[in-house]
Amino acid sequence: MAPHKERHFSHRTGWLRATVLGANDGIVSVAALILGIAAADSSRSVVLTAGIAGLSAGALSMGLGEYISVSSQRDTEQADIAKEKWELENVPERELAELTAIYQAKGLNHTLAREVAVELTQHDALGTHLIEELGITESTLARPFQAAFSSMASFSIGASLPLLAAAVMPDSDTSAPRIIATLVVSVIALFILGLTGAVLGGAKPARPMARVVLGGTAAMGITMLIGKLFGTAVG
Repeated sequence: MAPHKERHFSHRTGWLRATVLGANDGIVSVAALILGIAAADSSRSVVLTAGIAGLSAGALSMGLGEYISVSSQRDTEQADIAKEKWELENVPERELAELTAIYQAKGLNHTLAREVAVELTQHDALGTHLIEELGITESTLARPFQAAFSSMASFSIGASLPLLAAAVMPDSDTSAPRIIATLVVSVIALFILGLTGAVLGGAKPARPMARVVLGGTAAMGITMLIGKLFGTAVG
């Protein structure tokens, strides 16, 4: 009989988190930067220069930050794996008793829990202990390079959208057209990001979309207000 395969989404957690975080940060941070500067009545060249600088610095920072943080997680996981290997090689009876206790805590009687522990130890001792004791599986292992690339690439893509919106608007006596174009494109991008993240994660889309759009809009609005106040004060 062929094993039954169910469709789950948890194996996407690592790259999906980094991708959504990167894209959201790219859209919001660069849009907020552009809006803040545009609100101070800066010229098109200044706005675009700041936007490009924000995109470059943000993408590199996101990628490096993800790599460092996920590498730290990976180091911790590897240390735990090495510890389990040593214990299985040097104190196997203690590890068998520990596994038996885990299954007893899940509701099995001692005899059955012991039988299950013995069977699984003979099949894959290390894998069983990693799952039952630490919750570590092949699909949940930290992947620094994957997280860094996903975050950096998604940040760049997200940041390019408000930047392009600002770039296509020519200089004029007022910065209103550039602000409106940037806001519209950014809100649409956040809406699509929230929907895509929800679909890929298997969640209902309403709450994720609201969270992404409202949070991003608030951040852009606050930054634009600060830019306007600062520009007025300096002027």
